[in-house]
Amino acid sequence: MHNDDTDLIEYNVITVEKIMAPEGMPGDNWHSYVIGKGKSRIEGKKPGSLYEVSQHAETSVEDLNSRKARGGSMYVSRKRN
Repeated sequence: MHNDDTDLIEYNVITVEKIMAPEGMPGDNWHSYVIGKGKSRIEGKKPGSLYEVSQHAETSVEDLNSRKARGGSMYVSRKRN
């Protein structure tokens, strides 16, 4: 069994910063965020205020960390519409 110290590290919000709207998307109040754990990075873009996007990123971090604590998969299946 491989002992990896990254198993002890939790995900956290690394950055949230204002960006231009992605091509083809309406609005001018967009932010990008980066969530990380060790060498792993999750990047996202979302419309909203700095506060709203920061809250979204923090909620995502809490969800990722709670899944890991419960021993669940870090991969989420998506429902197809």
